[in-house]
Amino acid sequence: MQSYRFILDVALILLTTKVFAMLTKRVDLPQVVGSLIAGMIFGPAVLGLLEPTEFLTQAAELGVIVLMFGAGLQTDIHELKRSGAASFWIAVCGVCVPWIGGFAIGCFYNQGAGSFWENVFLGTVLTATSVSISVETLKEMGKLSTRSGSAILGAALIDDVLGLVLLTFITGASNQTAQIGIVLLKVFLFFAVTAALGKVVHYLIQKWMDSASWNRRRFAVISLAFCFFYAYIAETVFGVAGIIGAFFAGLMISNTTRATYINARCETLSYMFLSPIFFASVGLQVSLNDFGLKTLLLTLLITLVAIITKIIGCGLCARVCRYTPAESLRIGVGMVSRGEVALIVANKGIASGIMSQVFLAPIVLMVVVTTVITPIMLRAVYPKKKAGEEKDLIYSKLVDDYEEVRNFEEAAQAMLTFEHNLQRKKCQDIHTP
Repeated sequence: MQSYRFILDVALILLTTKVFAMLTKRVDLPQVVGSLIAGMIFGPAVLGLLEPTEFLTQAAELGVIVLMFGAGLQTDIHELKRSGAASFWIAVCGVCVPWIGGFAIGCFYNQGAGSFWENVFLGTVLTATSVSISVETLKEMGKLSTRSGSAILGAALIDDVLGLVLLTFITGASNQTAQIGIVLLKVFLFFAVTAALGKVVHYLIQKWMDSASWNRRRFAVISLAFCFFYAYIAETVFGVAGIIGAFFAGLMISNTTRATYINARCETLSYMFLSPIFFASVGLQVSLNDFGLKTLLLTLLITLVAIITKIIGCGLCARVCRYTPAESLRIGVGMVSRGEVALIVANKGIASGIMSQVFLAPIVLMVVVTTVITPIMLRAVYPKKKAGEEKDLIYSKLVDDYEEVRNFEEAAQAMLTFEHNLQRKKCQDIHTP
């Protein structure tokens, strides 16, 4: 019976993460927070009902690959190029300044031989920005189409790409068993092959989609298979993290006629099964046994640095790019939230042995705090709607693309609701004399 324990583990994870996700959603927090909390409570840190196992580790790896594949599918490289120099430089500063801050924290806590790459990796964790948190808050406030809102969306997307590129080089350079020159050559070859292959794959997939007349669901199946294949190639051939390969696989397929459909199908798989396991597994790894005063201070320091460095780095760069002081502050605040990318990077660092397990709990708590505080700060720095304020609104293709994805999801849900109501009406008509 012990061999079937993994089935019980999956059932507990799916149930607990959903319950806690529903609770966090009621207080306007993303479901990721609920999944993390569920993993921490039911894991070894508190109740001990769930333990990290080989199966959960492998399922979590699949989950993070699908998550990054979806991120690539939602990234329109052409629109990123057209998002403007301002968004690019805001993103660059939004990566560099937090990285310096994280590296400084690492140097303060890790002194001695062999700690350099761990400190570098800690800085990399702080570079990520959660697109969804800020964008959903701005959308709710009606500020997504403002100059500052469009800059936040563009910069956050570029921020994640730059962070993943940085992760690629750091994981390669930190490899102690290989010569640095060979490792970096493999990284450069990966990007060169990806750039060349990307154009070919995108063209072939688009031609295939245009000519194929059979079931569209096969697009999603084959695209997902390609994602896993390219993640494997990236890891085994080039020595690059599989999540990077998955992201660029999604980027190759993005902007095709079926990209939104494929993303919706993959998102269903991720939402229902793989993502809860990944986020819960991160929570399972959190240990509170050694959570003393030193760890508490580390958590506070990481959280403060994560908030301040984004506001300063992005805000000052926005000011240089001729945004007003008020807009610059809003852009800086909008870039504060960390999310799944930070957790993915941290988990990768711990799994590869680059980063110590002691940093996981502070990083998870930092993600939770920044996720909670960003919507509050955004509502504070944006003025309430006044007469004549609409002049700040601008047209953004990037915002339109984001809205298109959201509308697709809402339309799908509306169709399901309509079908349900229709079936119920049919049943009522049948039973009505």
